[in-house]
Amino acid sequence: MNILSGKIASIKVNGDLSIVRVYVGSEIFSSILIDTPDTAEFLRVGNEVKVIFKETEVILGVGDMSGISLRNKLNGRVSSIESDTLLSKVSIETEVGLITSIITSNAVEQLNIKNNMDLTAMIKTNELILAK
Repeated sequence: MNILSGKIASIKVNGDLSIVRVYVGSEIFSSILIDTPDTAEFLRVGNEVKVIFKETEVILGVGDMSGISLRNKLNGRVSSIESDTLLSKVSIETEVGLITSIITSNAVEQLNIKNNMDLTAMIKTNELILAK
């Protein structure tokens, strides 16, 4: 599990849904929640929160990722790769800390992912969990 510490920057509410923007260092993460400031007390601008996401939800991209709709993108450098027959664990050093992704070993081979290479780690807005 990837866990980062951040501070709520803004909250936009529509009905029972909220899009919450969170500063993690100088990066901003967006999360869509089935909660609002009325239903979850911790949802207040300025509050510190944990940004949590599974390793299996981290998408890796090589090259220019500017044309992709994913809001949460972190540029980083591969610090380690652990591979077996089916799956690989790729650790990426980013500005906000170490991010881990679990993808297929076939994807690692097809993208030619190697130690010390630059790539982009991406997480869909609906895959981020916010917690106190």
